[in-house]
Parts: sequence; structure tokens; C-alpha cells
Amino acid sequence: MTEQCKQAVAFRPYDADSEDLNQIINLVESELSEPYIIVELSLLFNQRIYKDSAHFFFEEAVGAHHADPPPRAIGAIVCKQDVHRGKLNRGYIAMLTIKKEARMKGIARRLVQMAMQRMIADGAQEIVLETEFDNRAALAFYQKLGFIREKRLYAFYLNHKDAFRLVYPIDSHAPEHQDDHDPYT
Repeated sequence: MTEQCKQAVAFRPYDADSEDLNQIINLVESELSEPYIIVELSLLFNQRIYKDSAHFFFEEAVGAHHADPPPRAIGAIVCKQDVHRGKLNRGYIAMLTIKKEARMKGIARRLVQMAMQRMIADGAQEIVLETEFDNRAALAFYQKLGFIREKRLYAFYLNHKDAFRLVYPIDSHAPEHQDDHDPYT
């Protein structure tokens, strides 16, 4: 790639008819501490709820030529939304991963904000997630976005590490939650 052909980025939703699942599996295997089992990850994406709610951040070459390498995924967020215990419309962030070399550039923040906007537009009354109890960077990151610690979950992960469940309560009367903002614009 020439110097004139700068790297650009594009956010887009999950495409079940592409190589997205393989790219997510590669990201998860290389970047996350929790040992997700590939079969479980594949099953998640075969459920309709996840097909509509995975978001990706791709690094693409602007004005790329056919000889340039294809775009590669450098980040992904996987989330779902459903009615919790028959009462509350709950959004859930299942995982967020960004390649190490692409961190600290606002990518994770943008992905989480896009997912939150989508879930809020779809009627979520709260958004929850879990993170390792000792992952100070993740806890600070989510707290800056407005998440609060709800409770500690003992031996939550496969490696028996504890987690904190974080919740983002949504005020359904707030004007910023009433618009139909497209998160991809």
C-alpha cells in the first residue's frame, strides 16, 4: 500500500453470509482472557438475536487496489436484547474485543456506544454486562460510560474468577432516548 493510500475504518453490523464468524473467533481466541469454546460461539451466532446485534470495526484501505490485502476485523462487540424474567426489556453485552495494536484509539468506546444506542432505540430499559472483578481498566472504562456495579458474581468464569455485573439503567423519559438515531452514521 502506498503512503497516499491511508488506512480508514468502517463500522458495520454482523453479516452471517460472510467470513465474520471466523473473524470474531480469531479475535476472541487472540484477545480475550475467557476461554470461549468455538462451538458455543458458533451457536450464539446461529441464534437470531445475535445475528442482528453483533457490530464490527474493520480496518480498510481507502482507494485500495485488488492487490491490497482484504479488510481485517480489529474489533467486535456481541450483544443481545430480550425480556428478562417476563418484565424488563434488557440489553446484554456478551463480549467486547479489540486487537491489542488497535486499543486506546476510541474503538471500544464507539462500539459500546453504537450497541447501546441500538438497544435503547429497540426499547431496552437497562443494559448489563459482566467483567472480571480485578480488571480495573474495564471497570473504569464502563463506569465512564455510565455503568454501575450491581453485584459480585463468585466463580463466574470458567477459570473460577469472580466477576462484577455492571448495569446501565435507562431513563425512558430522557429525550436523548426518544430519537431513532442510526448508530452507523
